[in-house]
Amino acid sequence: MKLLRLIVPTALLALSAGPIQASEGTFSTPTLIPEIAVKAVEAAMEACRDRDTQVAVAVVDRHGVSQAFKRDRFAGAHTVDTAISKAYTAVSFRTDTLELREMTMPGELGYGIQHLPGVTILGGGVQITADGRIVGGIGVSGAPSGEVDHECAAAGIDAIQDDLL
Repeated sequence: MKLLRLIVPTALLALSAGPIQASEGTFSTPTLIPEIAVKAVEAAMEACRDRDTQVAVAVVDRHGVSQAFKRDRFAGAHTVDTAISKAYTAVSFRTDTLELREMTMPGELGYGIQHLPGVTILGGGVQITADGRIVGGIGVSGAPSGEVDHECAAAGIDAIQDDLL
């Protein structure tokens, strides 16, 4: 009986405190599933092929870890690491690499960013977002310009928009 007198008030206090959370020391974050990452890679590569451009395409999760990758047969050897790095850079700095390029020019405050390991400040790295939150990034490398890389990456994201809802 004495134990019951302790348990009931404690239970009532806990219920009056509001909704119970699974853990106050953690939180949930959305990220892409591999099948959607592959779909984005395929669509971005197809967009570049439509422009007669051979590229490498990479998708990373929200933490910058590679999820999917594909290199067209005639894309340069350098495009492999560059595509992954562009995707990582977009996610890491929460900014598309085309925009970062302007912010990291000599004399600008962000100039030193380009010297960090694994960072590539060339167009073609784009954040993938869902409901206003970053869920991944896509990087394209090998097109004649960073702008074309960026456009192909955007095509990859467009192809998965309905999957991100």
